[in-house]
Amino acid sequence: MGHMIDRVNTFKQYRPLLEQLVCKDIKLKYRRSFLGYLWSILNPLMIMVIMVIVFSNMFRFDIVNYPVYLIIGQTLFGFVSEATNQAMWSITGNAALLKKTYVPKYIFTLSKVTSSFVNMVFSLGAMLIVFVICKVRPNINMLFIPVILLQMYIFCTGLGMILAQGTVFFRDIQYIYSAFITAWMYLTPIFYPIQQLPIDLQKFINHFNPLYSYITQFRMIVLDGCFPDLRLIVYGFVVAFIMLIVGTFIFFKNQDKFILYI
Repeated sequence: MGHMIDRVNTFKQYRPLLEQLVCKDIKLKYRRSFLGYLWSILNPLMIMVIMVIVFSNMFRFDIVNYPVYLIIGQTLFGFVSEATNQAMWSITGNAALLKKTYVPKYIFTLSKVTSSFVNMVFSLGAMLIVFVICKVRPNINMLFIPVILLQMYIFCTGLGMILAQGTVFFRDIQYIYSAFITAWMYLTPIFYPIQQLPIDLQKFINHFNPLYSYITQFRMIVLDGCFPDLRLIVYGFVVAFIMLIVGTFIFFKNQDKFILYI
């Protein structure tokens, strides 16, 4: 218990550093960009328009408000992809600083996930524009959306910890994860309805793809105007906390060896 309290106090001590790292990442992303933060809105909008044109004409999905359906999946998957890929290099990318002074190593991984989260919050502006154009009616259940985003943040932090520590020892993880994230995208109903898949594959996605749980919760609120299924919420939180616990345990177990490999 005392060990946990020490870690909490250390986090409080280095919280200003975390805030500075997040601000730095956000500023670097938009530095020397003419439109700056507007790209967080324009970029997902442009991608969504292209995907709507392509997929709605190629596959003829019978989905009401397909642009809304698409941009929800696109935005949430984009956050997971960006957060985990940025977190992967959070330790090796700060090797020079870690060799010079003591800083809790998880701060760098947490900063990457947090800055990606802030970028996603910016991109929600694009989602709001699509909601207005497609005449999505606001409902009281939308107040639950931050809870869904919290589930995703916890999940990405845990997965980011695993990737960050693994990349210190095995640089090949970047290639493995690149293939994995591509497969993950196609196994997540982002631009197609899950009903298009065979029953066995539907069951697999329902049970082993947490991202589908988060996207489905979001879509139920926005498209159906109803509160998410309680089983999806429980599943989303359970998987998120399991990932966080496992990721944190592995990270702290191996962090003392980082200095030998970075």
